[in-house]
Amino acid sequence: MKSGTTTSACLALLRRDLLLLWRRRGDALNPMLFAVIVVALFPFALGPETAVLARIAAGTIFVAVLLAMLLSLDALFRSDLEDGSLEQLVLSPHPLSLLLGCKVFVHWLTTALPLILIAPLLAQLLSLPPNMLPVLLVALALATPLLSLIGAVCVALTVGMRRSGMLLTLLVLPLIVPALIFGAGACNAAQDGLAYSAPLLWLAAWLVLSLVLAPLAAAAALKISLT
Repeated sequence: MKSGTTTSACLALLRRDLLLLWRRRGDALNPMLFAVIVVALFPFALGPETAVLARIAAGTIFVAVLLAMLLSLDALFRSDLEDGSLEQLVLSPHPLSLLLGCKVFVHWLTTALPLILIAPLLAQLLSLPPNMLPVLLVALALATPLLSLIGAVCVALTVGMRRSGMLLTLLVLPLIVPALIFGAGACNAAQDGLAYSAPLLWLAAWLVLSLVLAPLAAAAALKISLT
């Protein structure tokens, strides 16, 4: 592989972001700890009744995971903005949308994937029926990349603003509500013995569309924010 190619630039960006996150691995654990704490509080609030907890388990886990990911969105481009590397990405001869797609992938890999891996533990805390766990994991695997992609566009719009956390939340939350509805709806349909493939297919279609359009929109928004 020749140096200076788009592939080498993407690999170098992936290595850099993963190395920076490894140096701040304590911060990377915060979303996971947040999700565990939120889910663990529900049995204390609602009581230990298994039937009640099982009924709300899927929706509770979805909300906890999406909110935990939302906490880390503000830092998606922050370090790059502070050290000046974000401007270098914009001025790079390589496609900006592809480079931003690499950063979104790192965000999903280091934030959403650990949350998906601990989802069985969260399901145990809320007495989720074992036969619903595969549906929950598939729904999370489809919904969490959506949040990373949509969040990247919103972060790119607000990256130049100070104290943009509240504005970012207001932008992202309405856009991820459909993912929450379809994901939790698929789990609830499976729990009721109904067909649950349709909500998952809608999530998959939305994910494919976002994979194509979100990096392009994030690149355009980033150029606008930095000019």
